[in-house]
Amino acid sequence: METSSEQSVLGPRRYRNNEKLIAVGDRGWQRAKDNGLIDIKVDFESNNRLVDTTSRHEFMLLCSCSYLGLNHHPKILQGAIDALQEAGTNSLAMSTLRIRLKLMARLEEELRELYGCPTLPGVTCSALTAGILPLLASGHVTEDGQPRVMVFDRYCHFSMAYIKPICGDESLVLTSPHNDLNYLEDVCKKYPRVAYVADGAYSMGGLIALEGLLQLQERYGLFLYIDDSHSLALTGERGEGYVRSRMKMNPLTMVVASLAKAFGSSGGIAMLGSEKSFDFLYRNAGPLAWSQNLQMPSVGASLASIALHRTPELRELQGRLARNIQLFDSRFPSPNAGNGMPIRLIQVGEEERAIRLSSELYQRGYYCSAVFFPVVARGEAGVRVMMRADMSEEQVRVFCDDVQDILSRF
Repeated sequence: METSSEQSVLGPRRYRNNEKLIAVGDRGWQRAKDNGLIDIKVDFESNNRLVDTTSRHEFMLLCSCSYLGLNHHPKILQGAIDALQEAGTNSLAMSTLRIRLKLMARLEEELRELYGCPTLPGVTCSALTAGILPLLASGHVTEDGQPRVMVFDRYCHFSMAYIKPICGDESLVLTSPHNDLNYLEDVCKKYPRVAYVADGAYSMGGLIALEGLLQLQERYGLFLYIDDSHSLALTGERGEGYVRSRMKMNPLTMVVASLAKAFGSSGGIAMLGSEKSFDFLYRNAGPLAWSQNLQMPSVGASLASIALHRTPELRELQGRLARNIQLFDSRFPSPNAGNGMPIRLIQVGEEERAIRLSSELYQRGYYCSAVFFPVVARGEAGVRVMMRADMSEEQVRVFCDDVQDILSRF
């Protein structure tokens, strides 16, 4: 029986419950480790050939977010080297707000030109989110200066859901059923200022209900905060991503994204709908003003990726990826087939079966991540598969053959 003093130190747990999360979720991670599926140390030759440094087992990655294969593109690697040599230092090791190297200023200018709006870089997309969301909740991002009810989509990425307790100190925080426009409209009718926090392309393969959200924005002044990390570089003439390729920026919209996925670099960006937000967020968005900043190799890799985005090669890579996605979808139909995104889930039910499938695929030379609660709901575990442009169509076919053969024996 707990004493009164033990009860008094327990937090309210309105937005998170580590005890429950770890008790259920860590069991799956331990099983994955017991099956040799985590903590693998490798030598890298390409995304299609990694070598375990201990066993010398060779395998290809089917869970890499480098959807265009730019993480090892010669131009991107050379850009990182060139920037380091030009700057003569990794970084200034101080707040970017106070002083920043000219290559950093150049990156800001080129991002603005590429995406057609003020674009704020950060060390990570998660750092940007951690700095911006509390200011959005308190009303300091928008011109009215009034707090906004923060509605987080149930499936929004952990990096955003992680900030719920902080936002809860500034305003009312609610959790919406996934893509439930009716729920969101009811909230908008009840409260005059609402912000919706969601993904553009979800990490398990689905897409945001963008058209309906834009209608709610026009009708009620709904602020949209969207993390579109999984589609940046994949769609749009300049690789602006799923959301930006379908809408113009406005003062009631902000799109954040990681540069460490298809873009081929590292760091994160926030595409802003207001010019005023750029300097304001640099000064006030916490992690953006602290001492750590983008390292010069990351800046150089990003500049090289921007240059590549301006060439026909981007469209070529996007086309290769699209063909591989279509091929996979033809072999494994799913609710997300045809949406153009590279993430698919081969669902098998319980976490034990997901780990078994992942393990057997690894033995055949493929690393696909087993996903289970809390990444997905209980009973919906499976193996997450990501297509890439640097896979040949023959490699995709052989992989699909192997998956079907394993599943036939389950």
